[in-house]
Amino acid sequence: MFDQQSLRSTIQGVVQIDRGGVVTVTDAQRLRTNVIEALARHAIFAEKPEVRDASRWLIRKAGEAVGVTSASILPLYAARGRGECSGFTVPAINIRTLTYDVARAACRAAKRIDAAAVVFEVARSEIRYTEQRPPEYAAAVTAAAIREDFRGPLFIQGDHFQVSASAFYKGDREKELAALRALIEEALTAGFLNIDIDSSTLVVLDRPTIDAQQEENCRIAADLTAHVHKHAPAGAAISIGGEIGEVGGKNSTVEELRAYMRGYRKHLDEIAPGAGGISKISVQTGTTHGGVPLPDGTIAKVAVDFDTLRELSILARKEFGMAGAVQHGASTLPEELFGKFPEVETAEIHLATGFQNLIYDHPQFPSALRADMYAHLAKAHADERKAGMSDQQFYYKTRKQAFGPFKRKMWDLPTSVRDAIGADLERTFSDIFARLRLQETRAVVERFVKPTPTTPRLTEHLAAVLA
Repeated sequence: MFDQQSLRSTIQGVVQIDRGGVVTVTDAQRLRTNVIEALARHAIFAEKPEVRDASRWLIRKAGEAVGVTSASILPLYAARGRGECSGFTVPAINIRTLTYDVARAACRAAKRIDAAAVVFEVARSEIRYTEQRPPEYAAAVTAAAIREDFRGPLFIQGDHFQVSASAFYKGDREKELAALRALIEEALTAGFLNIDIDSSTLVVLDRPTIDAQQEENCRIAADLTAHVHKHAPAGAAISIGGEIGEVGGKNSTVEELRAYMRGYRKHLDEIAPGAGGISKISVQTGTTHGGVPLPDGTIAKVAVDFDTLRELSILARKEFGMAGAVQHGASTLPEELFGKFPEVETAEIHLATGFQNLIYDHPQFPSALRADMYAHLAKAHADERKAGMSDQQFYYKTRKQAFGPFKRKMWDLPTSVRDAIGADLERTFSDIFARLRLQETRAVVERFVKPTPTTPRLTEHLAAVLA
């Protein structure tokens, strides 16, 4: 039972709140080992909003008290744009289920090699089907960092805050943009100090010039950039990402990047003269989100255009002062390819489906639960089964959709199962982090990133929640 009384009992003797709303951790060891997971469960599963939201606020404040502070990666990326650091690629990890356990595994892997350049993120689409609003996601990731004593800057990111092309061009575009603005405000308040704006869906490739093709992409990206700046917490400089090519589409080009930056800067200067722009640019180089499943359930091999990735990363840095290019859809690539990303100066890669697959296909994942999840998919998502699609293809393409409806059952898996999955995730993260050359990146992160607490006062927090 996650109610007000159980919340008080959970933090008693470990976390204190004075009349001014100042949070003090009196026993950091007990917080990590006995309290933080229970606090995370209150933050996610409490039925009463006031208990849930107070728990989320407590996690952020307790994190700040023990050295876990939500931060923007912008100073690190700006330094990279100036040529003051390089040689590694930052992994941005999308967590769709078992968020607390997956983040714990990543924190352990990072600590082992003294790495801090790791981003935790959730996309607009993932928020919907995993049923994780930004405040919940931030609470789970922060709780995981506290549990593993992962101190310092904690980078939490809104990934693919994406404009729906159908809503924009064929529906109510103002309603669509209002929804994105509201999501940005929600994420910023929750401690997401890194926001990736994805208006690449608005690119129209059959227009006669590249500038015309990118026009709506530039204009909407500039509009949403200004909105991010307007609603950023006091004292926080937000890292903002842009995108020139929709993942799974045509490979990006140098001409497209230059056209995008011309149009983007023009519109941003009209809306908010002198405002800071994007710190990185997402490009398309041949990958597809989640990979392409074949009829037998295996994933089709793809050819990543590393030459394009190198060329765009160097151009982004030298001409526009950005950290470089961002690669999406990378988690299902062969492990041996990960070492190529730092070689070609990729600033950031986004990883999601590979970790989802490890969880679903883990030998200790309960077969009965998997069967229940698949039965749900067969009924609730039958309209997504295309002609000629095998069962393996159908379930592979849709099984992410089961995470929201089965969230509580995933959290309630036996500890032995969660620990076994976590151990294998940690080994996977360790291998990827090593190939991305994250070893000893904590020093360079802490050299440039000086996180400032942005958690609002409790009264302000509750007022915002009620509003």
